[in-house]
Amino acid sequence: MRLMPTAAICLTLTLSPLAAEEAPGSSLMEEGAKLFLRGLMSEAEPMLDEMGQALREMEPALREMGPRLKQLVDLMGDIENYEAPERMPNGDILIRRKAGAPLPPALPPVPGPNALDQGGQIDL
Repeated sequence: MRLMPTAAICLTLTLSPLAAEEAPGSSLMEEGAKLFLRGLMSEAEPMLDEMGQALREMEPALREMGPRLKQLVDLMGDIENYEAPERMPNGDILIRRKAGAPLPPALPPVPGPNALDQGGQIDL
C-alpha cells in the first residue's frame, strides 16, 4: 500500500513532460494518468476515513496526555540521546541516556508550597 503513492508520483512526473509536448496520443496518456490517480485515491479513501475515525476516538486521551508529554520532552531534550524505554519488574519504566550523549537540558525549578493542584497533589 505504501508503494502506491510513490508510484503515482513517479507516474505523474514521468507523464507531465509528455502531456506538455502536445504530441499525438498525449491526451490518452494524460487521461490514463488521471484514471490511475483516481483509482489510487478511491483505494486510499477508506483507509484515510479509518485513520480519521481513530484519531477522533483518541482525541480525549491525547488532550489529557498532551501536557504530560510536553513535560517529558522538556525534561529529555533530544530523544535520540536515549535508549528505548524498559519496564522494570516493579512496573517502573526506565529510560537510560545513551553513552556519550550531550548533557541534558537544565531541570525546571522545583515547585514551591503553592504548587498544589485542586486534587491536593503536587503536579510533577
